[in-house]
Amino acid sequence: MDAPPICFVVFDGFQSLDLTGPYEVFDHAGYRSRIVAPRAGLVRSRSGLPVYAEFGVDDVDPGGVDTLVVVGGAGVDAARLNSALVGWIAAAGATARRVTSVCSGVFLPAAAGLLRGRRVTTHWKRRDQLAAEHPELIVDCDPIFIRDGRFWTSAGVTAGMDLALALVEEDLGRDVAHEVARELVMFLRRPGSQSQFSVPLWSAQPSSDPIRAVVDAVHASPGARHGIGDLAERAGLSPRHLQRRFTAELGVPPAAYVERVRVEAARRALAEGDDPVEAIARRCGFGTAETLRRAFHRHVGVPPSDYRHRFRSTRECA
Repeated sequence: MDAPPICFVVFDGFQSLDLTGPYEVFDHAGYRSRIVAPRAGLVRSRSGLPVYAEFGVDDVDPGGVDTLVVVGGAGVDAARLNSALVGWIAAAGATARRVTSVCSGVFLPAAAGLLRGRRVTTHWKRRDQLAAEHPELIVDCDPIFIRDGRFWTSAGVTAGMDLALALVEEDLGRDVAHEVARELVMFLRRPGSQSQFSVPLWSAQPSSDPIRAVVDAVHASPGARHGIGDLAERAGLSPRHLQRRFTAELGVPPAAYVERVRVEAARRALAEGDDPVEAIARRCGFGTAETLRRAFHRHVGVPPSDYRHRFRSTRECA
C-alpha cells in the first residue's frame, strides 16, 4: 500500500518541532508531505527558524486533503483569528479522511468547529485554556495522544512524533512503524502519560484559612502523619466537616490530595538523588516501596525505577 499524502498547516509563531518531528516520521515511512500556510512563502517559527510553505490556503483545494496535520505553537492564538485560515481548515476537515493536531494546534480545528463533542488532548499547560474556551470539547490531558473517530490530537511538542508513528502504523502496518521508530531511536509506543512531564496542576487553590493551613502542612512535610484526624485537628474542624470543605475548595478529597503531594515529592527525590526507592517511599509517607510503586502507576503511569532512569540528571549519562 502506498503512503497517503500529508498536509501540514503552519502559521507565524508555530512550534518548529511540531512540524519537523512528525514530518521526519512521515518522510522515513515514504509519505509525500506538503506545507500550507495562510500565504505561500517563508513562515517564521516561534524560535525564529524560517520554513518555506510552498502553498497558501488559496492554492490548495480543501476537498483534496487526505490527512490534515495542524501544528501548534505560541502563534496559534493569533492564527485562530485568521478567518481565511480557519475557514480553509473547516472545509478541509469536513472531507479529510483524518484530521489531526499537535500540541496547541488543537485550537485551530476547535475554532473551525470540527471537534464538537470530541475527546481531545493538548499540551498540559494549555489544558485549562482549552477547556474554558471550548466547553463543547472533552479535554483529557493525560494521554500522549487521543483518537476519537477520524480525529486525532496529541500532547505537547515531541508527542507529535508519537502521533505520527500511530498514523503510520494504521496506514502501513506495525512492521513499517517499528522500522521507522528504530531508525529515529524512538519508542513505538511511549510508556506512561503526560503526567510524567507536567507540574502539579491537578487541584485548585484553597480559599479559606483552615484548608490553607492543611495544604501548607502537607506540602511542608509530605511524609508526616496526614490521616483525616490529624488534618482535621490542624484545621480546627471535625473530620466530616474537613472532608466536605476540603473537597469543595480543592476538587479532590484530603486522602487523594495527600497521595498526590507524596507522589510529587517522590518524583523529585527520584530525579534529583540516589537514595534507594525503599528509602524514598518511607521518607515520602508511603511506608513501603510496593505502596509507592502502586501510587506511581496510578498517577504517573510508569514504575519509580523507570521514572528515575528517564528523568535523573544528564550527568548520569555522561
